[in-house]
Amino acid sequence: MTDAQETAADVSLRTTGGGPPDDGGSSGAEAPIPLLEPREGIPPVIADEAALAEVIAAFAAGTGPVAVDAERASGYRYGQRAYLVQLRRAGAGTALIDPVACPDLSGLGEALSGVEWVLHAATQDLPCLREIGMIPSRLFDTELAGRIAGFPRVGLGAMVEGVLGFVLEKGHSAVDWSTRPLPEPWLRYAALDVELLVDLRDALEKELDRQGKLEWALQEFDAIASAPPAEPRKDPWRRTSGMHKVRRRRQLAVVKELWEARDRIAQRRDVSPGKVLSDAAIVEAALALPVNVHALAALNGFGHRMGRRQLEQWQAAVDRARGLAEVQLPQPGQPVTGPPPPRAWADKDPAAAARLSAARAAVSALAESLNMPQENLITPDTVRRVCWEPPSVVSADSVGAALAGLGARAWQVEQVTPVLVAALSA
Repeated sequence: MTDAQETAADVSLRTTGGGPPDDGGSSGAEAPIPLLEPREGIPPVIADEAALAEVIAAFAAGTGPVAVDAERASGYRYGQRAYLVQLRRAGAGTALIDPVACPDLSGLGEALSGVEWVLHAATQDLPCLREIGMIPSRLFDTELAGRIAGFPRVGLGAMVEGVLGFVLEKGHSAVDWSTRPLPEPWLRYAALDVELLVDLRDALEKELDRQGKLEWALQEFDAIASAPPAEPRKDPWRRTSGMHKVRRRRQLAVVKELWEARDRIAQRRDVSPGKVLSDAAIVEAALALPVNVHALAALNGFGHRMGRRQLEQWQAAVDRARGLAEVQLPQPGQPVTGPPPPRAWADKDPAAAARLSAARAAVSALAESLNMPQENLITPDTVRRVCWEPPSVVSADSVGAALAGLGARAWQVEQVTPVLVAALSA
């Protein structure tokens, strides 16, 4: 039995199978157990205010951390809203809440204020939870905990199997959660996703403490909980897949017009933009610059299944781009706010390129010695910025201050500063 599994022994669950922080494989002692049913069965879906009030009272009276998860309909619906919220807490059991029928869950969020929320990959669910009034003041992220502890596989299923010895059925992760009513197998899957989350949290806390990394993880969790909502992306149309093929400004204008037209339609119809028009079709039209509907219909993505009216709306977008004056065309690339791409450093500033090479090697070696992914030790962008514009006087104090100014947590500053000082001084 591995160290990671031994730390889970106190949660009264079998700790078999799966990957420990260091060995990357199963201990082979016992086969993991399929987890087929929630302990108290599948709870009814909460879809009215009276039932929600009962859940709020029950969870407010519960004890210990609360496991929280949310299901979205990515690839089916517009945006990233939640279509099911799952919670579990000692003394309250499991609750499944329909946030379409109950769109304001701020009362539940307030009832759980000050309680530690346990989420897996918290940054994925926090935006949609925030939209419905659920904002944690404290959290524990089991996926991030697994990364810091050095687990090679940190998906929820892999972590539950590796640490607790149970197999979660993951067949419904990519279904259309906006479906109503939700099928019973989907609800069972959703309930099981929070069934062992607190148990997993407890085991990972012990493993992090054993490795001397618990304080590091707590600092990371605090940073996530206190982070403001992300700013809207500037020029989101530039993220169209295949944009690297588009070189000319007129072609960029076609991408922009088609992307924005598609986004308006997708939002109005509440469907995923990709179901309205594919990125590949947008790029195809931008490269071809079709002069009429007939030419557009001959392109991949605008075939015989598309009606005349649809073709006309896409051609109108192309025509708008074709009609723009030269000064109105979008510029290639996006304004660079930080250092140039590393591939250009050797020409622009050979000394900076040498600093970056030394820093990358040192940070990589440190991450390996700490048994964690390099990007969790310190973000690559932070390293690039410090290497491009290092302090005028390189010292532990100046480099540490630079790291802190770029958002590095105290534990990261402590670990990374010595190796960066050495790299910058070389």
